Amino acid sequence: MNVSLRQLRALIALVRTGSFTQAAASLHVTQSALSSLIKELEQNLGVRLVERSTRSIGLTEAGRGFVPLIDKILQDLDGVLGGIDDLKALRRGVVRVAAPQLMACTLMPEVIAAYRREHPGVQVRLSDCAVDGVLTRVAAGEADFGVGPERGTGPGISGETLFEMPFMVVFPPGHPLEDLPRVAWSDAVAHPFIALQGQFAERLSLDLHGALREITLNPSNEVTFMTTALSMASAGLGITACLPYARSLVHLYQLRMAPLHDPQVVRKFLVYQRSAATLSPAAESFRDFLLEYVASHHWNAAGEAAALAASGSAAPSGGHAGR
Repeated sequence: MNVSLRQLRALIALVRTGSFTQAAASLHVTQSALSSLIKELEQNLGVRLVERSTRSIGLTEAGRGFVPLIDKILQDLDGVLGGIDDLKALRRGVVRVAAPQLMACTLMPEVIAAYRREHPGVQVRLSDCAVDGVLTRVAAGEADFGVGPERGTGPGISGETLFEMPFMVVFPPGHPLEDLPRVAWSDAVAHPFIALQGQFAERLSLDLHGALREITLNPSNEVTFMTTALSMASAGLGITACLPYARSLVHLYQLRMAPLHDPQVVRKFLVYQRSAATLSPAAESFRDFLLEYVASHHWNAAGEAAALAASGSAAPSGGHAGR
C-alpha cells in the first residue's frame, strides 16, 4: 500500500468538517484535489471509506473502524512534530552540564540564571563533581558537555577554550599581604599556604619551580575542595590561591584577592564534548551562550588585567609560567 500522510489528513479533515469545500479550505487545497486524495486513499486500501451523496458525507463500515485509529495516529504524530518544533525554538529541552565543584557554585549558577531568563522553558541540569570527573561524565554520555581545566582528553573528546585566567592570592583582611603594592609568589609562599590535593598542587609546584627555581610550594595543608580552603583562610589558618571566576565566593567568605606576580601562572578552562555526538538544540544553545557570556564578562587573562588596571590595582605582568 502506498498510503501518504496527505491522503490520511484529507480523510480526517473531511470527516471533521463534513464538507469537501470546508475540508479543502482547511488544508489549503482545491476541492478537486481533496476529492482526488480521498479516491487515491480508497484505491490504495482497496475499500470504500466515504459514502457520498448530494446532501451529506458519511462513512462506510470500513471507514467507521478506520478513521478513529488514523485520527489518533495523526494526533500523536502532530504532537511529536510539535515537540521537535519546541526543541528547535528552545521552548523546551534539557541540558546536562558537568562542572568542577568550585565552578559549579560560582560561575555556572550565574550563567544558568542568565540563560533561563532568555529561555525559561529549557532545563539546565548542573552536575557538580571532582575536576577529573568532568571528562569521565562527558565520555560516558552522562553530560551533554562539561567545563573544566585543561586536561589530556584522549580519543573521542574535543575541547574548546572557554577562558584563560591568572591565579589570584586570597587572604583575610588585615593580613600582611594586604599592605604590599604588588604580591609576588615568593611573598605568598612565605606564609602558611592551603592548597588543593592532586593535580592542583602538583602542577602549581611545577609551574613555580620551572619559572623560578628558588620558589618552592610547601603547603601547610592540602584539602579536597576550594570551599574548605577559603573557610580555613577566613579563620586565619593560612592563605590560598584561586582563579578570578570565584570572586563572588571569595567575597562571601569576606576575604581579599590580589593578583600574583613573578611569575604569572595561568590556567586554561575548556568546554568538553564527545566528538561524534551531536548536541541537541538546547545543549548547543546553552554552550554558545556560555562561551558568549564568559567572553563578554572578560573572564580571561587579558580581560582580568584590563579590569585590574581600570580599577587602579596592579595588573598581572609577565608571560605564562605554565598551564
